[in-house]
Amino acid sequence: MKSIIISGLLLGAAHGSVVAAGPYANVENNAAWSGGDYSAAVTEVHAGYEFDNGIYVQAGPAFVSVDGEDLETEYSGKLGIAADVSKNLEVYGEVAFITDDQSFDTDELNLGTKLGLTYRF
Repeated sequence: MKSIIISGLLLGAAHGSVVAAGPYANVENNAAWSGGDYSAAVTEVHAGYEFDNGIYVQAGPAFVSVDGEDLETEYSGKLGIAADVSKNLEVYGEVAFITDDQSFDTDELNLGTKLGLTYRF
């Protein structure tokens, strides 16, 4: 069940473009409630780098808080791209991961993908 919650939090994270190419720090919290009841949160503390072509990579610790369980520390990261299609339209995609029991075993690794468009008026 914990893996399902964590994967859902990864997929539910909002896309945010980095303004300029180069190194950056990103702290992000994604939390889940159901019917007003808190169920889980993941706080990622990442160091990242965005390249001139819009590709970015970031990784670092993820602090996982599931209601009724002890706080756990995992590893997480993201690889993505954002590109302008026109003056008003941006396309973006991202692959994110978070470990389970700090293992990079592909059978246990939680993955999420995101693909979207942003239209600015």
